[in-house]
Amino acid sequence: MNIEKIINKLNLLYYEFDEKNKELILDTNYSNRFTKLEFAKITYHLSKMNIPFSVQKKGQIIQMNMEKVNIYQKLISYLKKIRLKKENIFVLNDKKIEFAKNLPLFKIKYLKKDIDLSKYDYLIFTSKNGVKAINSFNKTWKKIPAFAISHQTAKVIKDLEGNIDYIGQSSHGDEFAEEIKEKIANKKVLYIRGDKIVSNLIDILKCDDIILYENCFNDIKNKYTLPKKSKIIFSSPSTIKYFLKLYSWDNSYTAISIGKTTAKYFPKYINPIIADKTSLKDCVKKALELR
Repeated sequence: MNIEKIINKLNLLYYEFDEKNKELILDTNYSNRFTKLEFAKITYHLSKMNIPFSVQKKGQIIQMNMEKVNIYQKLISYLKKIRLKKENIFVLNDKKIEFAKNLPLFKIKYLKKDIDLSKYDYLIFTSKNGVKAINSFNKTWKKIPAFAISHQTAKVIKDLEGNIDYIGQSSHGDEFAEEIKEKIANKKVLYIRGDKIVSNLIDILKCDDIILYENCFNDIKNKYTLPKKSKIIFSSPSTIKYFLKLYSWDNSYTAISIGKTTAKYFPKYINPIIADKTSLKDCVKKALELR
């Protein structure tokens, strides 16, 4: 039985399927009626298909019990988690990701602006910060169909009860623009963005844009000493700039880039490894694979 194929048909947003362990894992950054609806949908369909499953950690994990897990396997899994927690993996913000440590080198500042959204047919978001920024002072955005570059951005749109029209497949700026180019033809579109942009999305789509947040350097007073062989996750060109402003690059470090665009901004002496998907969680996952 192809479990992954069955799960994909459910079009889940907040639960992610771990094919290796046959588990559906909830993004614990969200706990709303949509996560509860997804939980109900999952359990209903698994029961309907006669697929045995168990629910762990109050619905955070739904495990398909295709084979019984013995005590030895559970012990191995427990010891593996202990080992992974000792890894020196750093994300350069304050978002909590399992198995990673935080080194908050930047902060986001929202910008309040007068804006008439009624003239737009669609909104474009390439970051959850854009969604949170406009929601901080104008709630009418929720009525307008939105294009989200990734599932991570879409989660925030839905969490704030916005109107998701399309979720990008590639999660990369230029590719995302090409995906939606025909969909927005002859429509009035607004791209809500930050002060720094690294893709050619605006040129490709010929759309309006507005800056509603800034990425600012967070000067750390007590500079943390990074151990040798640390794995450092860079989520934007700014994080590269901020990191090198405080630290000298050690050849024992490994750089993980959240995407292809960010990877272009590394100096020549740093060769980043690109995550499979554009999320911090997937960056950490890629770092854990590099043992």
